[in-house]
Amino acid sequence: MSAPELPLSAPLNVGFDYTRSVGPVLGRFVNALRERRVEGVRGSDGRVHVPPLEYDPVTAEALSEFVPVASEGEIVSWSWIAEPVDGQPLSRPFTWALVKLDGADTSILHAVDAGDPSKVHTGQRVRIRWAEETVGHIRDIAYFVPADGPDTEPTEAPPPIAKREEDAPVSVVITPIHLRYEHSASPEESRYLRGLAEGKLIGQRCPSCEKVYIPPRGACPTDGVPTTDEVELPDTGIVTTFCIVNVPFLGQKIKPPYVAAYILLDGADIAFLHLVLGCDAADVRMGMRVRAAWRPRDEWWTSLENIGHFEPTGEPDAPYESFAHHL
Repeated sequence: MSAPELPLSAPLNVGFDYTRSVGPVLGRFVNALRERRVEGVRGSDGRVHVPPLEYDPVTAEALSEFVPVASEGEIVSWSWIAEPVDGQPLSRPFTWALVKLDGADTSILHAVDAGDPSKVHTGQRVRIRWAEETVGHIRDIAYFVPADGPDTEPTEAPPPIAKREEDAPVSVVITPIHLRYEHSASPEESRYLRGLAEGKLIGQRCPSCEKVYIPPRGACPTDGVPTTDEVELPDTGIVTTFCIVNVPFLGQKIKPPYVAAYILLDGADIAFLHLVLGCDAADVRMGMRVRAAWRPRDEWWTSLENIGHFEPTGEPDAPYESFAHHL
């Protein structure tokens, strides 16, 4: 008897560059950082908020009274980070801390480079270590250091900068957001992924309600029983619902407009998300018959990316009643 195949496992990186307009309040805050200054905003109860709030937490009214605060303060609370991860302010062990700057009544969360957890304590005085080049971003504060200690050199990469005219005020900031971890697929998902490497679409059928799920889930969410019967499905199906993407964004691989749609394969009872190309975006419709457009075989691996997209077959549309219960 051959040994059972081990589940597939691979690193997974989910991320994007979050881009936002800062507005008049946060805009003033980040532009002050570019000048190596810190400004807060005063609320209706007299408290000074750093970072500044756009609206009063007591009255909900817009706030506009800006107050300069010091670049030195004290640690309110802290947590030691022994193993930093990519994207954090420091690649060496450091402290996440809530720091209340002199002149402020609220705390700002940032890194403190203390070198050792024994050298950090609540109430400790710390000061800002500015980045070598300030651009108008929270990372212009490279980190904090003990007020009575020496500066340490920033070693992390500078933040990405939104395009703007030279010397123009900062109006947009970019913040990279990434989640990296090791993903292990279930045995059922692993068979599905290995099937894709062979050009097969493998689902599983519930022995109770006989619904076919793709990708397989291992258990029927309706009946709660294992879905042990495997079903090889064709690469044809219908569009159930769809969205026309018209807005460009960073990292976009396809020029808008294009269509992201839920495809219900023939013989399946659950749709999955994919692209519909090969026709004008305006021509895509519910019930449209589509077929998988596979990438060249030498590009196949254990991924749904083996199907580059779906495209119309030219067959008559499926009647609404045939897929309405799948919506």
